Amino acid sequence: MKRTLIFGGARSGKSAYAEQLALSSGKPVLYLATANGGDAEMQARIAHHQQRRPAEWETLECSINLAQAILAASRPDNLILVDCLTLWLSNLLFAEAAEYPEVGRIQAPAQFVQQRAAFLQALETLPGELIMVSNEVGMGIIPQGAISRWFVDEAGRLNQAVAARCEQVSWVAAGLPLHLKGA
Repeated sequence: MKRTLIFGGARSGKSAYAEQLALSSGKPVLYLATANGGDAEMQARIAHHQQRRPAEWETLECSINLAQAILAASRPDNLILVDCLTLWLSNLLFAEAAEYPEVGRIQAPAQFVQQRAAFLQALETLPGELIMVSNEVGMGIIPQGAISRWFVDEAGRLNQAVAARCEQVSWVAAGLPLHLKGA
């Protein structure tokens, strides 16, 4: 088993680098897409990613139950590519259609707590290879609004927890990977 985290900013080249790694593995690839095409802009982003992927890769859309999907699909002879963890985090945050205050403490939805814990546990037991893509959203100005700050904090915590469980971690900027852990 090999677990890899690739993270970076928006349009940094992290997905393309993850796809390159998956392709070079020589293994059958299952692409787990976490994005929801809720508006035209997101639909265009999804279409761009779809056009770039090799036709032989299987794609499974998985917006919430990521642990269940990777546990069901992981085998010693395949590779799963998850793109991306921060979209999954956003899906979890808004899955219960809760109203969040502009100011004050945000209580994590129960589904978020359960799914995050299940995902981190699944990372410990997968028999196959896994590459995960995530955004780094905490390098700029602290956002205004409680829900935005909560999201930045939780994305950072998720990236740290995933990186701790991975054998390889790479940061991508301007399409260039910087290997932080493993080689």
